[in-house]
Amino acid sequence: MGLKPDHWIKKMVREHRMIEPFAEEQVRDGVISYGVSSYGYDIRVADEFKIFTNVYSAIVDPKRFDPRSMIDFKGDVCIIPPNSFALARTVEYFRIPRSVLTVCLGKSTYARCGIIVNVTPFEPEWEGFVTLEISNTTPLPAKIYANEGIAQVLFFEADEICDISYADKKGKYQGQQSIILPKL
Repeated sequence: MGLKPDHWIKKMVREHRMIEPFAEEQVRDGVISYGVSSYGYDIRVADEFKIFTNVYSAIVDPKRFDPRSMIDFKGDVCIIPPNSFALARTVEYFRIPRSVLTVCLGKSTYARCGIIVNVTPFEPEWEGFVTLEISNTTPLPAKIYANEGIAQVLFFEADEICDISYADKKGKYQGQQSIILPKL
């Protein structure tokens, strides 16, 4: 990176509008923290959720996903049923430079409660709001706080740019503006 990691992130945000909105410092008073961290950026979960339901006894099939297997919810707090799952999106919009790849991991505050956040890597030149996968592995209902931290993004800058970026491939999740369900 050459620069201190937090300075590198701020530089990339200025040059590439990599994260919008961007919190230059870590915000932690009374909330699950978000913003710049030592080696990454703690993202926030927006107030829009899709919660799995078995009301229609749909089968979860990634090739033919039935949207009836989810209900839409909007609010400051989302309750995920026991042993269930929800999709959400980030507050932040990302524009990943061609020389950067990210890995995203759930925050320890949620992990210690049995709540697992899964996000696939943001490939070079991917952009959009991030779709978050949030699993409640406990036998109890779990509370998710909108507009607060949910996961940490770690950035890796390559010595050389990639030959084929996500934009070059015309990736199917490019430019996401909302929570996007699986598609083939």
